[in-house]
Amino acid sequence: MSADKDLISVQQARDLVEAAHKAQAEIARYDQAKIDRICEAMSRAALREAARLGALAVEETGYGIPADKQEKNRFAAEDVWNYFRGLRTVGVVSESKDVVEIASPRGVVAGIIPSTNPTSTAIFKVLIAIKSRNAIVLSPHPSAARCINETVKVMREAAVKEGLPAEAVACMTTATIEGTEALMKHKQTAVILATGGIGLVRAAYSSGKPAFGVGPGNVPVFIERTADVPKAVQDILTSKCFDNGTICASEQAVVCDASIEKAVRDQFKAQGAHFLSASEADQLGKIVATPQRSLNPGIVGRSVETIAKMAGLNVPQGTRCLIADVAGVGREFPLSMEKLSPILAFYVADGIGRGAERCCEVLRYGGMGHTAGIHTRSREAAVRFGSEMPASRITVNTPTTHGAIGFSTALPPSMTLGCGSWGGNVTSDNVSPLHLLDIKRVAFETRPVKSVRPAASTATSAAAPAPAAQRAGQAQTIVSSGAGKINREEIAAIVDRFLAGRRPDETSGHASRQASAPQQQPPRAPVEPEAGSMYAGPAESRRQPESVGQAGNGARTSSMPVSSSAAATNGKATVDFVSEDDVRRAIQKGEKIYINGKTIITPAARDIGEPAEVFAKA
Repeated sequence: MSADKDLISVQQARDLVEAAHKAQAEIARYDQAKIDRICEAMSRAALREAARLGALAVEETGYGIPADKQEKNRFAAEDVWNYFRGLRTVGVVSESKDVVEIASPRGVVAGIIPSTNPTSTAIFKVLIAIKSRNAIVLSPHPSAARCINETVKVMREAAVKEGLPAEAVACMTTATIEGTEALMKHKQTAVILATGGIGLVRAAYSSGKPAFGVGPGNVPVFIERTADVPKAVQDILTSKCFDNGTICASEQAVVCDASIEKAVRDQFKAQGAHFLSASEADQLGKIVATPQRSLNPGIVGRSVETIAKMAGLNVPQGTRCLIADVAGVGREFPLSMEKLSPILAFYVADGIGRGAERCCEVLRYGGMGHTAGIHTRSREAAVRFGSEMPASRITVNTPTTHGAIGFSTALPPSMTLGCGSWGGNVTSDNVSPLHLLDIKRVAFETRPVKSVRPAASTATSAAAPAPAAQRAGQAQTIVSSGAGKINREEIAAIVDRFLAGRRPDETSGHASRQASAPQQQPPRAPVEPEAGSMYAGPAESRRQPESVGQAGNGARTSSMPVSSSAAATNGKATVDFVSEDDVRRAIQKGEKIYINGKTIITPAARDIGEPAEVFAKA
């Protein structure tokens, strides 16, 4: 039966991705106005159904509080959309004189949805995917499949009325591990948005596809000695109790500056928190952690009353949060882990230095890269604390739940929070539509690059070479002489300096021959390439070859210096230096250029001569 379910899930994933891929090809042609109309319709539909979908999520999963689920749905549907409403995601999105940026969608997004925040995360991921002209296929957590599918249905129906292909927004109804893996690894899946447990996130990153996975958030918060203590405690409890602590950015541990410990404890008690005794904390620890020291899913998102009953504790009626003094961090201290419920670990540290050290310990035990918080009246202290945290978000004087997602801070509003390289994630950002776009950049030259091989104009290549260019053979060196002209005398001087640096026995012959070389060559006719060849000359010239450097009457007709050991091999005269002009003349006449191991051939001459098989070793 299980195998059958896996097969159904795998096939469903394949079918949905293939259909979404075809739909995305259509979406990619939409203009910005149409995309925004579709997103507006989906936002309004999700907002209208926020309360119903929230209640459905609690009913199906047992996690959280219906009113808080509704608020998270509202945040995802309204605040997220309002923030990104004006974002350009089609065509040219940024332009300057030097760089033009053009947005391109990625394709099909695989959206992995958790059970802790099922409907709000679904709303968020569908909105940002369509905003960036992608299609999306969701894989719901099995314990939240019904409420997630209902959320997708609400948004899809509204989008279809505005012209979106129905297949562009899809959700698996039978979700298994095998089916989710098939979704992530499908050849037409372009990118993965994975929200869930560490195992799922690792699977996303090992799928071979680009993935935005987010890790757990064992969030510490430091109450520094200058803090407004009543407000700090109020913010922490507001955050920790919101939806029974199911948002991974909620505080998991309070680190209190030693000098204000009493004031902080008094405020927690006054505002509805209950401090457990050592024995009560041990009892609680036994039901928070499994024997393998992982989080017991049975306490996630549950109320204080439910958790206390599970642990066999008697707590005052109306208790909002359970707090336990914890002596350390790690496997031996189960309450030091991420708890995703209205439970806080409590530590005392003397000063910001030791407080930051303790917060780092907490983050290293299952929260690397996610979020940390500080309450302080000192901006300098906040920046110092933030600089030491291995966390992507450091919230200041605000609930970490609301601050990290961008509700009470200026961070981009998001239900998917990257943990950076600390948490093994590809980004430390609050994920947004921008992460689902590829940006093409059209970049214009801002600084000319000096080249040793300039492109010669047609007029230049057809003109008779100047004597200096004949001597140097370095037509590919640009030396500007104003108005784009080539200073051939300067080229010749460069080549002469190069040859002068060679060994005397190699250059002496060249120097004497150069003195007797003709100072000017008669203009040559343009090369007429044979059909099918870029370089071959007329057939007549190929039928009457003669040695380069020797005309019919024995006079020199080439600028190529003949080697002093010209007759040393096979009776063929080899040359010391070959230029582009030498090669072109040889091709025109159908001649060979005889070279040896010491012959200098300019790059342009080699590029032309080798394909035409002009060079021959004597």
